[in-house]
Amino acid sequence: MKNVLFVCSQNRLRSPTAEQVFSSRPDLEVASAGTNNDADNPLTSELVTWADVIVVMEKAHRSKVQKRFRSFLGGKRLICLDIPDEFEFMDPALVKLLQNRLARHLPSG
Repeated sequence: MKNVLFVCSQNRLRSPTAEQVFSSRPDLEVASAGTNNDADNPLTSELVTWADVIVVMEKAHRSKVQKRFRSFLGGKRLICLDIPDEFEFMDPALVKLLQNRLARHLPSG
């Protein structure tokens, strides 16, 4: 079982969509958070510690995670998907993009 944390800015559109899409995988435990202080579920050191893999949507998120949580990262995989903030929650195009970009990082079975 792998713990996968999805991160975007506000935790309202991209990362909750990713959490929803991958929540049905029996081999994954998933959560999502946002890097902004006013995010629906702000990123915490507890979440970073819990995660085996951290998936960020943009390079800016990777920088924030690396800067603010450096001491908690300890060799964890940090994956940047380069998905811009231009999708609605559960947008079919976003779902497809998430599945395609994560296929090689989170192979099923």
